[in-house]
Amino acid sequence: MEFKNNVLELIGNTPLVKINRLNRGLKPQIFAKMESMNPGGSIKDRIGISMIEEAEGRGALRPGGTIIEATSGNTGIGLALAAAVKGYKTIFVCTDKVSLEKINYLKALGSEVIVVSNAVRHDSADYYVNVARKIADETSNSIFMYQYSNPANPSVHYRTTGPELWRQTDGKITHFVTNIGTGGNISGTGKFLKEKNPAIKVIAADPVGSIFKDYKEKGITTEGMPYLVEGIGQDCIPQNVHFQYIDEIHTVTDKQSFQAARLLTREEGIFCGGSSGTNLYITLKIARDLDENALIVFMVSDTGERYLSKFYNESWLKEKRLLFSEVRTLGDISKSKKAGNLKNLIYIDVNDTVKNAIKLMNEKGFSQLPVMDNGQPVGSIREPKFMAAVLENPELIDSQVEKLMGESFPVLDSKTELPVVKDFLTHTTAVLVAEYGRIIDLITRYDLIEFTDNYS
Repeated sequence: MEFKNNVLELIGNTPLVKINRLNRGLKPQIFAKMESMNPGGSIKDRIGISMIEEAEGRGALRPGGTIIEATSGNTGIGLALAAAVKGYKTIFVCTDKVSLEKINYLKALGSEVIVVSNAVRHDSADYYVNVARKIADETSNSIFMYQYSNPANPSVHYRTTGPELWRQTDGKITHFVTNIGTGGNISGTGKFLKEKNPAIKVIAADPVGSIFKDYKEKGITTEGMPYLVEGIGQDCIPQNVHFQYIDEIHTVTDKQSFQAARLLTREEGIFCGGSSGTNLYITLKIARDLDENALIVFMVSDTGERYLSKFYNESWLKEKRLLFSEVRTLGDISKSKKAGNLKNLIYIDVNDTVKNAIKLMNEKGFSQLPVMDNGQPVGSIREPKFMAAVLENPELIDSQVEKLMGESFPVLDSKTELPVVKDFLTHTTAVLVAEYGRIIDLITRYDLIEFTDNYS
């Protein structure tokens, strides 16, 4: 028989995956380190078991004990997995920035989850770290893991992640790109790689709004600004960030991070979180200036399943004004429009009455409607001419729509690119969208303008 004794034995030894499409025109080899393939779906599985075993070894965590941590979700999941196997209780404090998927995952693992505001300073009593520390002080037989200064955090990356990268690349790695959050990953892995070859560049990809770049380059502690990418960056300097192992820090906007993450998913089939998009964006940026002797590894820190309600959801992106156009087609306009309340095509049947057509336009607030017959467009109702005809001859109110309808709107396939759509809408007020022969939507000039504004 071949098996693992428990789920914790699946942690680590994650594979490298070669990037084949997003690096077109670039000379270096680029590989993704697939930390999303850990059993808990993130790189934080490594530190979860590491911190627990270190605490057990020094007697700070005893049978029946409670593990308490401040987390953006993934470290909590890593701790909760190990705690489930070892029989410990867990309490986690998250901010309201953390995705619902992570919170529900923690609850599914049996953890108690406390959510606090993200809009407080790090020196406030309501700051999530301070809330977790207070809970630990008031809970008997408990331990506050505090990943930000816990030495078991960088040490596990020094013992496992660094050696894996060295072995998997046959020592040919020249650039390592990852985030700074607690500092454990970049510090531990960076230390190992630089001991093997000091010429290896350790590069941090950090969100705009984090304070790390100014601290390293100018030696000053600035005021952090809000950003949406989860689990990386800081508004204070953790003890586990060892800047001597970090060569460069590059900043990335939320929009750049989310777009890169979605492209990695779409182009390479690597379903990833926003911080992985941050890493990819900087990886592709530095690769432009490197030759064929360079070998870059970037971290895929967690799985995209954690963010289906966030940047993989177009309604959320629209709410945050972060929409971007990945494929500019008529179908994209329709999908964006249907992310709201309108799910189905609104139309009037050719055999229906003029009275019902007027009622439908009033109810929906439409000034134009397609006229359909057995699923096929046969005409249109456009308010100015339609209403003028009824006012001139009120007896038409009970007649069939067919008597007053105008010519049908043009029909375009959903894959029609935006320049063609724009050209049509300069000559007509709307176009019908066809998908595999079915008419699925009506796109107006207003829909096009709104889409272009949101995705610019």
